Amino acid sequence: MSNPQIRRRTGARTVRFLIPLAAVALTAVTACSGDNNDISSGGTGQVTTTAAPATASLTCHGAGIDDAAQIRYRTETLINAPLSTIWELHTDVEHWPSWQQPVTSIKRVDQGPLREGSQFQWTTPAPATPTTPATTLVITSSVQQLQPNNCIRWSGPAIGDGLRIDNGVHVWNFTEVDGGVLVRTEENWTGAQVEADVPTSTAFLGAGLEAWLKDLKATAEAGH
Repeated sequence: MSNPQIRRRTGARTVRFLIPLAAVALTAVTACSGDNNDISSGGTGQVTTTAAPATASLTCHGAGIDDAAQIRYRTETLINAPLSTIWELHTDVEHWPSWQQPVTSIKRVDQGPLREGSQFQWTTPAPATPTTPATTLVITSSVQQLQPNNCIRWSGPAIGDGLRIDNGVHVWNFTEVDGGVLVRTEENWTGAQVEADVPTSTAFLGAGLEAWLKDLKATAEAGH
C-alpha cells in the first residue's frame, strides 16, 4: 500500500486506517451526485488528500458522509481512461478481488446491476494496532444512493475478531475533465472502538483509500 504525502490542514486530524476496504474505506457504497465540481488535482493526475477537508463534503443525490464523525478522510486522483471503463470496474463489485489485493472475498446479496438497495459482503485483512489484534474484517455494504457514471454512496458495519467499526459511510464522485476522469472519494468511520484512537484509525482509513484509488487508476489505464 502506498504512503503518499498527506496535505494537512490547520486543526485537522491526520491519519487513516488501513482497511483498504478494498483497500477500503469501510463502507457502504453510496453513489455520488455531481454536486461537487471542485477539481483540486489541477489535471495533473497526482493524488491529493486531506484528512479534514475544508470544502463541502462529497455527496450523491444530496447525501454525504457523517459530518460529525471524528474519523474521516478524503482523496482524489485523475485517471486517463474512459468513464465507462472506470465505472464498470468500480461497480462490478464481484470482481474486485481480481484487481484489489486487499479484498480477499466478496459476494452479492442480491443480483443484477449494482443499484440503490443493493448489498454486498466482503472481507479484508486488518493489521494489529496498539489496541486491537490482527483480524479479518467482514464488511456488509448497502448502496444508499447511485447515479450511473456520476456517483455512488454506500454504508455499513465492519466486524472482525477483536475489532468492530459500527458504521462506515463511503461516497464516490466521477467527473469527466480534460485528461480523463477525476475520481474523488470520501469516507468516515464511527464506533467506540475505532474512536478510542482517532489518529491511528484515520491513518488506516487513509491508507486504504489511497491504495484503492491507486489500484483503480492502474487497472483502468492498463485496460484502456
